Amino acid sequence: MSQTTDINAVVRKAKAAAAIFGQLSQKHVDKIVYEVCKAGFDNRIKLAKLAVEETQLGKWEDKVIKNVVATQYIYEDIKNEKTVGIISENKKTGIIEIAEPIGPIFAITPVTNPTSTVLFKILIALKSRNPIIIRPHTKALNCSGKTAQICYEAAIKADAPDECIQWLGRTTRDETHELMAHKDLSLILATGGGSLVRAAYSSGTPAIGVGAGNVPALIEKSADIPFAVEQIFISKTFDNGTVCASEQSIIVEESVAKNTIKEMISRGAYFLSPEEIKKVEKIAYNKERGIMNADIIGQPAEKIAEIAGVNVPVGTKLLVAPLDGVGDEYPLSSEILAPIIAFYEAEDFDTAVNICIDLNFYGGTGHTASIFSNNNEKIKDFAQLMDAGRIVVNTPSSQGGVGGMYNTLHTSFTLGCGTRGNNSTTDNITATHLLNIQRIAKRRDNERFVRFDSAKYFDEALDFNILEREFNLNY
Repeated sequence: MSQTTDINAVVRKAKAAAAIFGQLSQKHVDKIVYEVCKAGFDNRIKLAKLAVEETQLGKWEDKVIKNVVATQYIYEDIKNEKTVGIISENKKTGIIEIAEPIGPIFAITPVTNPTSTVLFKILIALKSRNPIIIRPHTKALNCSGKTAQICYEAAIKADAPDECIQWLGRTTRDETHELMAHKDLSLILATGGGSLVRAAYSSGTPAIGVGAGNVPALIEKSADIPFAVEQIFISKTFDNGTVCASEQSIIVEESVAKNTIKEMISRGAYFLSPEEIKKVEKIAYNKERGIMNADIIGQPAEKIAEIAGVNVPVGTKLLVAPLDGVGDEYPLSSEILAPIIAFYEAEDFDTAVNICIDLNFYGGTGHTASIFSNNNEKIKDFAQLMDAGRIVVNTPSSQGGVGGMYNTLHTSFTLGCGTRGNNSTTDNITATHLLNIQRIAKRRDNERFVRFDSAKYFDEALDFNILEREFNLNY
């Protein structure tokens, strides 16, 4: 599309597509989803290389895996879902549920996952019979647009409605806000910077956005230390740390700290001195804006160290910052989507949990928390104290949060953070979140309502306990 976007025309096309989409059968929809999934999967390597070439973020090999998850794993998760017509019928309750599409969706996609998030959002939109409008990050216009084009061509070949997938070129802030607030738009799926997500929520259109993911990883003393460190490295170094569910800090009990540090160094961790931490802070975190510096997102550890003026051994995979506190005075205690991680030693489990809570509330409320432990009681205690939608156990957090690989969570690239993260849900967002559910309620008399003498409600001498007892008598 041209740089000047006719927002009304875009939404008008999406609305027309929605009218046709609503008439399609489940079989037809599933055929469209399969063909789009196949097209995206078959182009997984091409799109991954295109993403790294354009954005200069991450590793193309890891972006291939992201594209696989966004197609094959998403497809496996949603392929058997009923999303058309009657989806459930309970003869006992008399409730029949009918799935209806919600209508045109506006999807904002990030620079960190510029092809995989597009693939994911398109698949769940098509599965739920909703047309989708993709607004790529300005630094990923080409790769995100190419991804959408591949999906659209496959959808059309499967006889999907014209304009069921649209993608924007470079748009102005005003155009983006105009589209968000358009009266005929049904939902915004926002993944991106905090200002865009906040704009989505203030647009007047229903929105599902993603909050910050300042994920703490607690290593409890019963953990298998070599295994725990291995799993954290699998996650935090994946695509150079660009997944929002990746670990941002390690909190280890003092009794196993020495072994943890030794294991981390053996795998390519470099522990920064206090002076080196200051150098890395300057280039990794923008204190004025209170966010990570975009220039280091998705860059290799060695490159970040070079920019900061820190000498590290060849082969360094992770920069580790031992810290004594959490908050603005400790910038590396915040979310940094790069191979940089904070490190805390705690006297005992309770102290470790308190540090995790501080980290959680400093910038990752509602998102994800991680624990490595073989003590089920400690795991449960940790989970109940953390304000996180996902508590992943003995799992690489990046992959565990996304779901489908190391657990049975719905596979998703949009991770709900609940009300504390300004979301309506803590679920991993999937196709069923993009449906309006109608409910037929057939008559099923409430036996207690029918036989109870409602005149007793007007007797002030009868309190709740008396009436509740009579209401449920012999029931």
